[in-house]
Amino acid sequence: MFKCIILGAEKLVRHLYQHNIPIAVATGSSKLNYDLKTRNHQDVFELFHHIVLSGDDPEVHHGKPAPDSFIVAARRFEGDPDPEKVLVFEDAPNGVLAAAAAKMPCVWIPDERADRTELEDKATLILKSLEEFQPEDFGLPPYNH
Repeated sequence: MFKCIILGAEKLVRHLYQHNIPIAVATGSSKLNYDLKTRNHQDVFELFHHIVLSGDDPEVHHGKPAPDSFIVAARRFEGDPDPEKVLVFEDAPNGVLAAAAAKMPCVWIPDERADRTELEDKATLILKSLEEFQPEDFGLPPYNH
């Protein structure tokens, strides 16, 4: 999910955690790569309810753009929420396609060089930065500014 901490991600993660909104990571990384990517941000990643490492998880049969990792991540939440209640944040086109295939709303924060037009019908919202995200637009508690 995060190559490094995406601008605005730490604020969002801490906000959701403080409001008891369950959050998870669903990444195509193996444990080794995930550990390397997150080692400088353990204080943030320890706030997640669970992590699905598609590269190592036996329940994930196909990587993104298949929906497997998101479906597995959703099933591991208490109460097995409906897909339309699981909000995905993605920076990669294959992740947007996976979220759409899982029938989950998706906020896409693409690389500035990405062609946004090819996936605008798949992403629920496209932002230049996660700092633009307004939780209340998705029925979540607003930030306390």
